[in-house]
Amino acid sequence: MSAKIEINTEFITLGQFLKLADVIQTGGMAKWFLSEHQIIINGEQDQRRGRKLRAGDKVKIPGYGDFFIMEK
Repeated sequence: MSAKIEINTEFITLGQFLKLADVIQTGGMAKWFLSEHQIIINGEQDQRRGRKLRAGDKVKIPGYGDFFIMEK
């Protein structure tokens, strides 16, 4: 089952997403988290903190869950 993450802007960055999804507690942890964990976005691995996520994107973080980005 996927957790739904709602955004009210055109996009959010992967770093912002990690905090919004409660995967990390502060934005400063994003760089470390991305270097230590595999992130799958729409079926492709991506570790870029600035990667833009838009409504309809699917994010999988092994050990943390599957997430679906939705518009508010």
